[in-house]
Amino acid sequence: MIEENTFLNADNLYEEVEGESGKTLTLEEDQQRNLIGIIKDRYSVAEMARDTDERRWITAYENYRGLYAKGVKFRESEKSRVFVKITKTKVLAAFGQLVDVIFGTGKFPIGISETKMPEGETDIAHLDINNPTPNIESSIPDDIGNREDANVNPYDVGYEGDGRTLKPGATFYNGIFEDSLEDQVEDAGMLTDGASPNPQAIELNPAQRAARRMEKLIHDQIDESNGSSEIRNALLESALLGTGIVKGPFNFNKKLHKWDMDEEGNRTYSPLEVRVPRIEFVSCWDFYPDPSATNMEECEYVVHRHKMNRSELRQLRNMPYFNEDAIRDCIQMGPNYIEKDYESQLRDDRRADEDVNNNFEVLEYWGIMDAEYARQVGIELDESIDDLDEVQINAWVCGTKLLRAVVNPFTPYRLPYHAFPYERNPYNFYGIGVAENMDDSQQIMNGHARMAIDNLAMSGSLVFDVDESALVGGQSMEIYPGKIFRRQAGMPGQAIHGLKFPNTSQENLMMFDKFRQLADEQTGIPSYSHGQTGVQSMTRTASGMSMLLGASSLNIKTVVKNLDDFLLRPLGESYFQWNMQFLEDELDVKGDLEVKATGTNSLMQKEVRSQRLTMFLQTAQSPAIAPFVKISKLVSELAYSLDLDPDEILNDPEEAAIMAQIIGMQNAGQTNGEEVEPNSQQPTMGGLQGVPQQPQELGPTGNGGGNIGTGNVPAAGESEFSGTPRAVAGAGEGSN
Repeated sequence: MIEENTFLNADNLYEEVEGESGKTLTLEEDQQRNLIGIIKDRYSVAEMARDTDERRWITAYENYRGLYAKGVKFRESEKSRVFVKITKTKVLAAFGQLVDVIFGTGKFPIGISETKMPEGETDIAHLDINNPTPNIESSIPDDIGNREDANVNPYDVGYEGDGRTLKPGATFYNGIFEDSLEDQVEDAGMLTDGASPNPQAIELNPAQRAARRMEKLIHDQIDESNGSSEIRNALLESALLGTGIVKGPFNFNKKLHKWDMDEEGNRTYSPLEVRVPRIEFVSCWDFYPDPSATNMEECEYVVHRHKMNRSELRQLRNMPYFNEDAIRDCIQMGPNYIEKDYESQLRDDRRADEDVNNNFEVLEYWGIMDAEYARQVGIELDESIDDLDEVQINAWVCGTKLLRAVVNPFTPYRLPYHAFPYERNPYNFYGIGVAENMDDSQQIMNGHARMAIDNLAMSGSLVFDVDESALVGGQSMEIYPGKIFRRQAGMPGQAIHGLKFPNTSQENLMMFDKFRQLADEQTGIPSYSHGQTGVQSMTRTASGMSMLLGASSLNIKTVVKNLDDFLLRPLGESYFQWNMQFLEDELDVKGDLEVKATGTNSLMQKEVRSQRLTMFLQTAQSPAIAPFVKISKLVSELAYSLDLDPDEILNDPEEAAIMAQIIGMQNAGQTNGEEVEPNSQQPTMGGLQGVPQQPQELGPTGNGGGNIGTGNVPAAGESEFSGTPRAVAGAGEGSN
């Protein structure tokens, strides 16, 4: 369970990071020993307070792996040692559901949105077309007509072949083509606060644009630093042990591979280094929080225990503010790593105790310190800080050496760890996992499975009752097909009887199935949700199965809500603060923004929101309602709810007008492509061309000669009236 420390695997030289200058602490040797003593004392207290949790984790891990604890003893009569790993199935099912919720939509579930009343940034702004500001005109050179290169159009406008082309999205303003109108207006500062009374004026949402830029930036940073893989590791440990921990974001110099072409035409490798935020997974076994805290916000300090080899310890010299002399002394003093009790139980190879230990124990401390004591150990603080106040520091300790001691470099101060529970225990820092919830059911299922197998072994073969007094002495009692036993002469009765041992395996399997159902109840993960075979009453139809799956998702929604509150939202806020403090690129991402965790939204709200927007868009097509609806804004929100980037797939108002004109011209061309005579009629499908169809006579009933239909009812005296007497042929001649 000891993970590879990716935080220390940087093979590049770190430079002093802007924003961290002046953070290092210069301590004397006595002051260093005092600080080391305080850190180790707090580490010892946190370690002892975590003993109960470690026993819970050991049991959960053994149930997951299908291993019996060392203290489990079996009777001599118990031959079977079977372990039915139902816990593993449940843990992996819970892990799969969490991964599907977090990463199933293809978009990381951290959202950035503007506040309801943004401060420092405009919510809605528009361009006043009646009183435009002269910012654009002032950007045009005054001597444009008198310059020597007047024949060259600086606005890249002209016919094909003269080196002047029209930029995409360019607009015509005062006889001069400019850049895209939306970017031009925003860059030139031509916006007026509030909505425009003129529906033709362009309206922008600067606060929303800044929020969505920040959201895209954070998603890109997580993808570039392989953050999704680290979070998946934390999700697995949360389902197994009850708590997942993620560290970061912290500064990391990423190497970008780049090849250039030299003057001789040869390719040369010239990598680039860029500063990016990075997160990493931290195992529960290596994390020691403040014992009095129930969540990260209440922690006064945390200790992260590292297990390093010589190479990893040497690489600490490339990190900022690490003491190279102290690292060299630690290596010369030799390994000092002492294996914990739980580590021997977690290992599968069962190595001997005399194995050579080549590792070092390094403690990473993040936490507060009283200002009074900080001054005593040599930390220079501002005079405005009272002795009763506190300061936050970061220190690295290996044995008796202080490797690093700095003031917390983050602004505002924060502990760079995010611990989230699978199922929250309100009175403990660590949560409860799937394996712990079904511990009793797992043990009982194992017991009944062993009993069923032992019973089948006995009831599957016959037990013989032999009367030796009725048989001739000296015979072998081995029984096989064709065996002949010799009896004593004159002895009455049967000498050999076959007895069948009672079969109770069915009762044991019934109890096994019963406690498997109880495991479904205890974990909230029904067996049919992860592929249980067998057709039940509710799973015979698709609708019944859908109802059951919908009901089973209620439990996972609670877990996802814990992820939102304890991981996604704090992690998003940390990324936001890191970008505000360390981001080098000048991107327009500043504004009154708030971080939203959208894990549960991926389950419910996004689908509902997209359906409502689609229904409203259909309603807005009514001619009576269309004038009151901002169609461009509605389409943009619909695309955003479907996880599409509106800036990439939607046109701005000016481009939309151009496209509408093009489409209208195409429709007109299709209509006017063939000349149609005013009095001519179009031929019907399958009819003769050139012969106009004559209108059909409907008749007095209005049914076109048919016998079914509605129309005018014949009146008395008409030929179609049923009461009119009909003349019989030849009747008149006979009467005359």
